[in-house]
Amino acid sequence: MTRRKIDFDALVKTDRVHSSVYTDPEIFAAELDAIFHRGWVYVGHAGEIPNRGDYRLKRIGRYPIIMVRGDDGQIRLLLNRCRHRGATVCQTECGNAAIFRCAYHAWTYRNNGELAGVTYEDGYGGALRREELGLTPAPRVGEYRGFIFGSLSPAGITLADHLGKVTEQIDLFVDLSPAGEIEVQAGSSKSNYPGNWKLQIENTIDGYHPNFSHETFFETLRDRTGARVDVFNGNSIGETRDLGGGHVMLDYRRYNRQFLAQTHSTPLRVRGSATGTMPSSSAQDYRATIVERYGEERAAEILNAGGTHTLVFPNMALLGVQIRVVYPIAVDQTEVVLYPTTLKDAPAKLNLARLRAHEDFYGPAGFGQPDDGELFARVQQGVQADLDPWLILTRGLHRERRDADGTLVGQMTDEVPQRGIWAQWKKVMTQAEAASEQSGAAGRSRNGAARTTRVARSR
Repeated sequence: MTRRKIDFDALVKTDRVHSSVYTDPEIFAAELDAIFHRGWVYVGHAGEIPNRGDYRLKRIGRYPIIMVRGDDGQIRLLLNRCRHRGATVCQTECGNAAIFRCAYHAWTYRNNGELAGVTYEDGYGGALRREELGLTPAPRVGEYRGFIFGSLSPAGITLADHLGKVTEQIDLFVDLSPAGEIEVQAGSSKSNYPGNWKLQIENTIDGYHPNFSHETFFETLRDRTGARVDVFNGNSIGETRDLGGGHVMLDYRRYNRQFLAQTHSTPLRVRGSATGTMPSSSAQDYRATIVERYGEERAAEILNAGGTHTLVFPNMALLGVQIRVVYPIAVDQTEVVLYPTTLKDAPAKLNLARLRAHEDFYGPAGFGQPDDGELFARVQQGVQADLDPWLILTRGLHRERRDADGTLVGQMTDEVPQRGIWAQWKKVMTQAEAASEQSGAAGRSRNGAARTTRVARSR
């Protein structure tokens, strides 16, 4: 089926987006192809598969993927599809395996992807070339600090170029560990909502909604502890930041420095604490190990940041404790998976506190995901009414500024992150549309030349 030409430039402006970007199935199909099937996508973390033979089932767009650590120790991203008739060869979400076996005709594959066995092979008359029929690997696989990214395109920008400035935030997230490594073995929680995937990535880095969407949580926190949280107020000194390339963040660092100076304690993290609450003696011991590893200046920077609150475009976010992964299912269906992390070589009490803080807000019985999921469903319902189809993104546009490092900065409730996400989305989509048009024109030209030749020969 031929897809219509879409004018993405007309749908996304600096200060607004057209509601069809959330509702149009053809736009959804185009962005899966351009963003998820051509660009770099976060797939998983090396800590999920620490041992040889460990695997996890993942997805890149519509493609089912096995992320596996082979018997040789190498991590691979293999298409979960038998090379014979296309059935998936692994059904269990995670485990340890030397062999993957297709249940349809019992072809088997080693955990490095090689074809290991073909049933009744003599039926192929000796023509079967096993070395060419292993599980298809992702054309490109990259890793940064244990974070595994894949690209289904054999060509394109490097992972380093894709990540750009966001590596600084990944470092802050990982360097909370005295060993410089995070562990991803604490399980995961999944949720689905009836809405477009971009609603979640916009919301993840939105400092405007918490006081209203999560009002009950803040009231409960105040009743429990007496703490009054003002980081998401309209006059907060907390910031939003556009790091470029669609990577955006809520930047608590200025706010945390003020809080630290006022209370002489660890920074306040109200939405999934990166360090949790633990006895002062344990906290002092932990701080001493961080200083020993990184030095006083870097340790102060790491502890003040307290993790990070950052979106790595297009589908992964780091929020204090968790790795959040967003999976587009359909134009109006999305799956979100949360992976709470622990810090290698950190005190057990600290890691326990991290997990309890995560559960409080983000767990299956927490406050966060149910609130947000309900609102995503309401937005998806609302944007069907396209009589006046434009959604505004003007908050803080008049006061955003360019920082010395080149990033765009706004106030905590400003829509700097949303504008950054949409700018990158439009860039990728318009480039893909132009490339598709050129490819189509070249194909038409070749077909035209072929027809001319055939006509000439028929004469």
